[in-house]
Amino acid sequence: MPVFKAIIIAPFLSLFVFVGCKNSENNLIPASQNENAIKRNLPEEFKTYWYDGNAEITSYNLLQERYGELRKGKAVNIFVTEDFLPEAQVKANNISEENIPVLKLNQVKKYVTGIYPYSVMTSAFSPLNSTQHAVKLSFSMQEWCGQAYVQLNNRKEFEIISHSYFEGEADQSLSLTKTWLESEIWNLIRINPNQLPTGDLSVLPSFEYFRMSHQKIESKNAYGKLMQGDSLSTYTLEYPEIKRSLAFYFNSQSPYEIERWEETHPNGLKTTAEKLRRIKSKYWSQNGTQFEFLRDSLLLN
Repeated sequence: MPVFKAIIIAPFLSLFVFVGCKNSENNLIPASQNENAIKRNLPEEFKTYWYDGNAEITSYNLLQERYGELRKGKAVNIFVTEDFLPEAQVKANNISEENIPVLKLNQVKKYVTGIYPYSVMTSAFSPLNSTQHAVKLSFSMQEWCGQAYVQLNNRKEFEIISHSYFEGEADQSLSLTKTWLESEIWNLIRINPNQLPTGDLSVLPSFEYFRMSHQKIESKNAYGKLMQGDSLSTYTLEYPEIKRSLAFYFNSQSPYEIERWEETHPNGLKTTAEKLRRIKSKYWSQNGTQFEFLRDSLLLN
């Protein structure tokens, strides 16, 4: 069993410096970003792993709580660096000094509830050249009742748009004061877990939580704790007012691969995800039928 020690880090010491799929390093912090953001210099081991032109793809066995029951499914985390346009907040097609480097997570979950399936996707784009919060988040959910989409853009405030098929939630637009984002935690673990927010916090839970619970989108009080072990470390977020918690289990050494995670729901049931396989791949260029065997290597077929 690994020996753990608690680490309390000041909440605002955060992250980074660098690149994307085209691996073009950039140390600029555009004026549109927080003027108080601190430039980040990433270690060589980070660049060696993340700037090799590949994405990291990890598959997980998923046990997902929905409607008071646990459902079997699969989850996939795709991490990749890419160049980002700071104003439009989309992937850059061309190399430019105006681009900023980000670490992107695309997380996909698929599971079945009774007769019908769910498909859930969350994307988080975290800048690598400064300590700013995620530049952008997006979330979508599709199931037989309909679909929903939520997007957050980090500008002067967090600007959020939400679209849903439910009455009372159909089309919303709101601005929130900047705070920690639950969905950026995944990227922060991969960049430098020592800079995760700890202690008493204000956190915006994931859009998946808001959509599944049909709650108003707003930040919540939380408590963050980092426990570092010799081989495996744990980061937990506890939300006392909504009776919900998250736990991330990741390797203690760079590149800090996430091996599993847990989400305890207000009803007491626990969503869990356990790692199946992990590969490095240029998946965007492997869309021919001859590459379908790679899904077998991830145990997704």
